[in-house]
Amino acid sequence: MKDVSHSSESAPLPPDNPNTSASGSSPVRAGSRVVIIGGGPGGYEAALVASQLGADVTVIEDQGMGGAAVLTDVVPSKTLIATAEWMTLTESAGELGIHSGGGEPRVDLAQVNARVRRLAAQQAEDIATRLRQEDVRIIEGRGRVGELTTERGSRTVLVTRPDGTTQELQAEMVLISTGASPRELPDATPDGERILTWKQLYHLEELPEHLIVVGSGVTGAEFAGAYVQLGARVTLVSSRHRVLPGQDEDAATLIEEVFKRRGMEVLAEARAQAVRRTDDGVVVTLADGREVAGSHCLVAVGAVPNTRDIGLEEAGVRLKESGHIVVDRVSRTTAFRIYAAGDCTGVYPLASVAAMQGRIAMWHALGDAVAPLDLNAVAANIFTTPEIATIGVSQADLESGRVQGSVTRLPIARNPRAKMLGIREGFVKVFSDEVGVVIGAVIVAPRASELIFPLTIAVTHRLTVDEVANVFTIYPSLSGTLGEAARTLHPVDDIEPF
Repeated sequence: MKDVSHSSESAPLPPDNPNTSASGSSPVRAGSRVVIIGGGPGGYEAALVASQLGADVTVIEDQGMGGAAVLTDVVPSKTLIATAEWMTLTESAGELGIHSGGGEPRVDLAQVNARVRRLAAQQAEDIATRLRQEDVRIIEGRGRVGELTTERGSRTVLVTRPDGTTQELQAEMVLISTGASPRELPDATPDGERILTWKQLYHLEELPEHLIVVGSGVTGAEFAGAYVQLGARVTLVSSRHRVLPGQDEDAATLIEEVFKRRGMEVLAEARAQAVRRTDDGVVVTLADGREVAGSHCLVAVGAVPNTRDIGLEEAGVRLKESGHIVVDRVSRTTAFRIYAAGDCTGVYPLASVAAMQGRIAMWHALGDAVAPLDLNAVAANIFTTPEIATIGVSQADLESGRVQGSVTRLPIARNPRAKMLGIREGFVKVFSDEVGVVIGAVIVAPRASELIFPLTIAVTHRLTVDEVANVFTIYPSLSGTLGEAARTLHPVDDIEPF
């Protein structure tokens, strides 16, 4: 089987040797000063590890602990989506014999968003409290990497406080975990009122009459799905031939069908060229000259790393053309004792990956046991309704010949528990290699993010389909389909006839 890991660009980094620190030097000793610029998942998880290993740790953060992931991205978006999901719970009510008497649920978006912001703030405060309990120093401000001050690797880090004053810190090791920000189109400048990024949605007081979502990747699809569930008219503008390009084709096709069933208009192969305000809404101009009018527009066309003007290139940190920091699999940059983690590296834009990169950086820098980052073991989830969870290799890997193996696909609808719950849409797809080892999976189902865990264990620990099949599952349960999928992949080539 060929290696299909999504390893980051490596040259001119040192080789991945878990027993050496950055640039081949000996590990930073416990008690050394560690400064972390950015308090998102990569930063705060790194801080906890570094404190545990005896370092003197300082985190610099200018938004609030948890960074964008907690305050304006993952936590608030998934809270909003979880709220929207309640609106679909009655889709099968008639089939189940439940009748509401004609009353339609109504969404108070101001109340929904107030709760979203409140939960995000509570999570940020919980993280800050935990860090302080572990003796981690938190400084509010913006950090910038300064010059080396000793041959052994001590470096100045400059902090600009909110009041404009500056502070100098000394560190033997620096971690950059500054995240990323929404990418903006040149002719679609966000105003926070009608033309919005995903950071600005949580201040809307009323449900948009007609929300136009530009971008059909994960962020665009999640928000488009949530708002159509909340009751808004939604038009999704996709520059590709289907939503969720790059994801499992069967899963993306199913989600697009669900979107359309719920009333969403999907404009395929329609590239947005500009967005402008009108007296009472917005107009999105497409590359082919068509115009789409709506009340609001969400621009969800990717993210750019927050790596400008923080002294990285001057310190010897190599950046890609995109602005992402080049790192190896133990989070080292090209600069002496400077590591990086999270979306600013472009390795894999998931909070779980950022957190693992941060932990690996500290284990490596402080001389603890460490294994390099393995992206084949990363489980990912798209929080549409139903959800899409994935792990390991994809069907595209098998079809292209990059990986040799087998695939099975079972519909969720024939699962007895799914029938009881009125679930009709979804499937489980499992991939195994030539000797029966589980190498990947796709689950489309309610709470797929929970169901993928057993298959994540299987991929991570190279369990065979027979080992998975021989584990008891609850009857009836949705997880029963995981066991059934494993049984259908049982290798039979070596079975001799009677």
